[in-house]
Amino acid sequence: MRKFDTCFFERYAQITLETVLGEEYSDLVNEDRPDLQKPDRSLGIEVTRAMEPKKEEALNMLREMAGLDVLEKDRDEIGKIITSGYGYGLQDGKYVGHLEYEYWSLALPLRRIIESKIRKVASGFYGEFEEFGLYIFCKDSLTEEEVTMTMEYASELQRHLDVKYSKMYLSLINRLYVCDLSDVDRTEHNTNYTSFDISERMCKEFFLKALTD
Repeated sequence: MRKFDTCFFERYAQITLETVLGEEYSDLVNEDRPDLQKPDRSLGIEVTRAMEPKKEEALNMLREMAGLDVLEKDRDEIGKIITSGYGYGLQDGKYVGHLEYEYWSLALPLRRIIESKIRKVASGFYGEFEEFGLYIFCKDSLTEEEVTMTMEYASELQRHLDVKYSKMYLSLINRLYVCDLSDVDRTEHNTNYTSFDISERMCKEFFLKALTD
C-alpha cells in the first residue's frame, strides 16, 4: 500500500478518463513518476489534489457522524464510506473517509500545486514521455471563469519551458474539465477546454470500481 493509499485516486482518475474520454485512455497503467502511464511512453499523467486551506476544517471525518441521524436513502452510501474508508464520489463530496483524510488535509491550493508540478515536469522528475498531462482532483467547485484563469496561469508558468504539460484535467465530483494547454492565448483570453458532466450514477460506478480494481 502506498502512502495514504493514493492508488484509489489514481484508479479513480484512470476510470474517469477512460469512461468519459474513451479508448485512448484504456491502456493507462498505475505506476510512479508519473502516476498514470501508457506502456509506449506516449503519455504520462501526474495525479494530484488541490484544496483551499480554509476548507480543511470543514472536512467531515466519518467518526464524527456517530451521533447524526442518517436519511434512509443515504444509509447504503454512508455504510460504504465507513467500511471502505473512502468517500470521494459519494454524497456530493460532503464526507471524507478516514483513509483519504490525510490525502485531502495535505493538499495544496490550486495555484501552488500547479506551480510545484510544473517545476517537477520541467526538471525531468517524471522521466521522458512524448506528452504529459496533469490530473487535479479539486475539492472545491470551480466556475468556468476560474477554469479559464487556471489555464492561463498554468500556460504562462510553462510558456518558455522545454518540457511542459499539454493537457490539464480538472476533476470535480460531478464534472471533468479537459483543458488544452497547448492552445492558450492569455492576452486574448483564448482558451480551449471541454467540460463533461459526471452523473450520480457514474460517480457511484467510479467509486466502486476504484475500490475493487
